[in-house]
Amino acid sequence: MKAITLWQPWASLIAIGAKRIETRNWATRYRGPLAIHASKRVPWDIEAFYAEEPLPYALIDAGYETFADLPFGVVLATCRLVDVLPTTDEFLTNVLLTPEWNYGDYSPGRFAWLLDDITRLDPPVTASGRQGLWEWSNS
Repeated sequence: MKAITLWQPWASLIAIGAKRIETRNWATRYRGPLAIHASKRVPWDIEAFYAEEPLPYALIDAGYETFADLPFGVVLATCRLVDVLPTTDEFLTNVLLTPEWNYGDYSPGRFAWLLDDITRLDPPVTASGRQGLWEWSNS
């Protein structure tokens, strides 16, 4: 199965179904099953950001009280990548007034990866991530 590694908290937002659009600066022709992997590393600025800002309510409601509660270095969910669209003005009009707007970078020139059939793995599966799309086997 193809997989993609994401920083937290975005990986967990997908796993709990609150985020159904992943924004990237690159497109892919791939469509189909996709595993969502939470990076083992933490961006240098993200912990400081969440020390001042609360986690999104969707994560708190899912039981993640603090940034440290989020899982790292694991595949959290599987889903289906159904389409990849450029973040045009027309696309943005449909996203602007939804919670998705807060969970992605919809700058010009980026791409929206549309996810469906999200299934949270319980428990998550330890895995080493990679950049880009990579092959994951749950065995």
